[in-house]
Amino acid sequence: MKNAIVTGGGSGIGLAVAERLRSEGYHVGTIDLAPAPDDPLAQTADVTDRAQVDAAFAAIRESLGPITILVNAAGIDGFQKFTRMTFEEWQKVIDVNLNGVFHTIQAVLPDMIDAEWGRIVNISSSSAHSGQPYMAHYVAAKSAVNGLTKSLALELGPSGITVNAVPPGFVDTPMLRSAEGRKLLGGTVEDHILRTPVRRVGRPEDIAAACAFLISEDAGYITGQILGVNGGRNT
Repeated sequence: MKNAIVTGGGSGIGLAVAERLRSEGYHVGTIDLAPAPDDPLAQTADVTDRAQVDAAFAAIRESLGPITILVNAAGIDGFQKFTRMTFEEWQKVIDVNLNGVFHTIQAVLPDMIDAEWGRIVNISSSSAHSGQPYMAHYVAAKSAVNGLTKSLALELGPSGITVNAVPPGFVDTPMLRSAEGRKLLGGTVEDHILRTPVRRVGRPEDIAAACAFLISEDAGYITGQILGVNGGRNT
């Protein structure tokens, strides 16, 4: 019951989630395009490629056994005016942020159904609540992840599987700093801190704490929920 896979576990939020779960006694495998080095449970895979996903899950199962916990943190951003957005740009963001979640959940469900117990946490985005200019593809994908979460919670609840989503707000990750460096945030990180009620940027560890709770036995009666971790910017 303590074997987990975290996608996007090589950096940012995914890495923080993996480290938090390990600190609580879980056995954690990760999947990432650039996984942590020297970790035998870190698999290199593209979540948009089902064959790679299945192979990565099989390799982690060989070491750990059945997987009953999945955190979907793999994702990419994208900034483009909608009138200039190509379908290829649209499709790439949808493929990673939505279709990747489809692939990983389908890959893990047989283990959870056999165990009659499972925890799935999908990392979405607070932009699904508020919208975000020049990120129509990203917001669409993350909004769909929230809808998928709610539907699967109803479908899988009778099998003992909970499905929840955590939409982070403004979190200090390499992805965020890259966007800041490209002047795509509509201001600096410090400007956004002033718009945040708790007056600080989020940390990956804040998201990891929410995931750890939703995975715990204490959260067994919580499913289909969207737990925002955003410093009060979206309520």
